[in-house]
Amino acid sequence: MFKKSKEDLRKDLSPESYYVTQESGTERPFTGQYWDHIEDGVYACICCGEKLFKSETKFDASCGWPSFYEAADNNKINELEDHSLSRVRTEIRCSSCDAHLGHVFTDGSQPTGLRYCVNSAALDFEKNTSSN
Repeated sequence: MFKKSKEDLRKDLSPESYYVTQESGTERPFTGQYWDHIEDGVYACICCGEKLFKSETKFDASCGWPSFYEAADNNKINELEDHSLSRVRTEIRCSSCDAHLGHVFTDGSQPTGLRYCVNSAALDFEKNTSSN
């Protein structure tokens, strides 16, 4: 597992990205830069650059956060039980650096029925530059 020091992360990340990824925070809905983003490319972990979600799996879940029905590679996402609210949720973390990303729910879009609800502050975007 690749992991930067807390000191390096504080230098490299915005305060909001640090709060979300390192303290399991959540950005306010409809405020993140990627919740309504529609360019072709790949969404990567803002902490380590691991490619996590492809733009073609992104959908509008009307929840205010970027939502994807599938991870780019299931081995890149770790799932953990989250008991922080009155109900049990499934937290998702980057498997490379353990950054908190958001949660996954079973009320998503087809073909998987999943909704990876991810904080924009946990993501970086790499635009597809191919002409295909």
